[in-house]
Amino acid sequence: MSQPPAGRDTPRASALAGELRVLIGKLGRRLREQAYLGDLTWSQVAVLGRLERDGPATVTTLARAEGMRPQSMGANISALEAAGLVTGAPDPSDGRQTILSLTPACQDWIKASRAARQDWLFRAIQTNLAPREQEELASAVELLKRLVDS
Repeated sequence: MSQPPAGRDTPRASALAGELRVLIGKLGRRLREQAYLGDLTWSQVAVLGRLERDGPATVTTLARAEGMRPQSMGANISALEAAGLVTGAPDPSDGRQTILSLTPACQDWIKASRAARQDWLFRAIQTNLAPREQEELASAVELLKRLVDS
């Protein structure tokens, strides 16, 4: 573990790190509460997120990426296909494989869910923070970006 540069307030930075970790966890939970999942499990939502971020994939690729057994991933995919959220097509380079992708209905659902979370956060900022505090939050967001990019 590396030592902090001399002159840095190590106890304060450590306390701030702990507070920030807890706060970001709470914010994440509040945002997840705003998302309508229907009958989907968090594991299924994770698969949809992976397909949205990384594009079409096979069951094996998804299972590896999510740290699951292919059989468990297959059960998730079957439920997602039955819900009309995922569709499969033969792999052009290996007909034994199926390439899975999001349906247009799923893409619309993801956009609506994201918009609901964005709207909740917007309303929370508008309602709870004065204009000066909103400027402070904007500055804090820039600092958080620097932390994430470090």
